[in-house]
Amino acid sequence: MNNTGYKIVIADSQFLVIEALKSLLANNEQFTISGIVETQRELIKVIEKEACQLLIVDTALTDFDEPVDFQFVKQQYPDLSILVLTNSIGKTEFTELSKIGIKNIIYKTADREEILAAIDAALKGKKYFAEEIIDMILDQNESKSVPEEPTHLTSSEIEIVRLIAGGLTTKEIANQKNISFHTVNTHRKNIFRKMGVSNASELIIQAIRAGWIDNIEYYI
Repeated sequence: MNNTGYKIVIADSQFLVIEALKSLLANNEQFTISGIVETQRELIKVIEKEACQLLIVDTALTDFDEPVDFQFVKQQYPDLSILVLTNSIGKTEFTELSKIGIKNIIYKTADREEILAAIDAALKGKKYFAEEIIDMILDQNESKSVPEEPTHLTSSEIEIVRLIAGGLTTKEIANQKNISFHTVNTHRKNIFRKMGVSNASELIIQAIRAGWIDNIEYYI
């Protein structure tokens, strides 16, 4: 990395991860943390206030639930690089993020050197993936003829599945999660698509099989 200063935004809600990133970045004079956010609205406020070069985000712990959210950010702020720092990622989510140009993804188990290498690559516009993700990509390329099981959901989507199983309507879910009716409806459509179901009863059956809800609580 050169001597240019870089402003970084962290989008995460895990205290220990945030503190670790703050400590890591504080030891490098090139980096300045412009803000720590948990929502898109907070992010927009930060990057509209001052130009930032990098967003480090955990997609599962913020309200960036769908690739379209990142697509909007990338379109509106083309100079902002994005590094996804996550606990886990499935093939479906990886494919969707790749389609909109997210090309820097590592796990939270990464050590200091890997995190700095990923940050460096992101700032230079180069690709950087964790070794486990590279293995997944290679495996995916080798088994393209095998249909992918549409069972990978984000943590927010799984929460919505549980609320649907609990009998809440789309409006009630929107009120409980403090998001718009349209957003919940979009989540429902994406969940149904990923799970390969056409109604709530089929969805709940799949959710029970996946272990997301207890079948004792539901009579299907």
